[in-house]
Amino acid sequence: MSNLKAELQTDLAAEYDDLESALDAVGSAQWDTATPAEGWAIIDQLAHLAWSETVAAQAALDPESFVRWRDAQQGDFEPAVQAGLDEGRRLPPADLRTRWRDASRSLLTAIDAMSPGARIPWFGPSMSPASMMSARLMETWAHGQDIADTVKLDRRPTTRLRHIAHLGVATRGWSYQVRNRQAPDHEIYVALRAPDGDLWTWASHDAPDRISGDALDFCLVVTQRRHVLDTSLRCEGRFAVEWMAIAQAYAGAPGPGRPRGSVG
Repeated sequence: MSNLKAELQTDLAAEYDDLESALDAVGSAQWDTATPAEGWAIIDQLAHLAWSETVAAQAALDPESFVRWRDAQQGDFEPAVQAGLDEGRRLPPADLRTRWRDASRSLLTAIDAMSPGARIPWFGPSMSPASMMSARLMETWAHGQDIADTVKLDRRPTTRLRHIAHLGVATRGWSYQVRNRQAPDHEIYVALRAPDGDLWTWASHDAPDRISGDALDFCLVVTQRRHVLDTSLRCEGRFAVEWMAIAQAYAGAPGPGRPRGSVG
């Protein structure tokens, strides 16, 4: 097993455990409470995760069945996403938690059994197990943040944020593409202070445009959980400012982001 795969398996399992802690903090009368994501209550956050983990587990466990289902959607996946939300809303929260937990563990088990070089089919190009785990970790963390913000739970940042920060940097081009814009061919140096005090960097230190600050702030911005002006990130140069205004580390339609001052 590669070091990266083993690290991601450990970190994704830990992120699942962290979400369990956030869900433990949700009171019985809070499941229908609105979160900072417009139109989404806490129950919707978990319903979406339960659906997406179930689909990811299917793709890893039974790729042929997943591909048949995916192709039957003819490129329009929104009805399936909405159906997953609707189904999740109808379940008692305890049952929904069990569905999410079982699917997430099934995904980890399936990935653990994969041979070197195996790929997982997905909605776009197929993904390596490492890429799938990075994506699931990012989504678990981001939706968990919405839940934590709603119940006023203070989550301690961990070095698992490096996976999300790396994904945030890697999806700079996607942030433009999903908005039908051409990404500028202009290097941006990113320097982030990690929770353990280390410095994480991307690109050349000599790049004229720069983004620096706390890794947690960067991850909150690229997952659209905070407006950049509600963080301590320092953006120097036109292209750095432009990127942080539209940064989107997740797939799907262009996200609206969070209005300034909407979380606090």
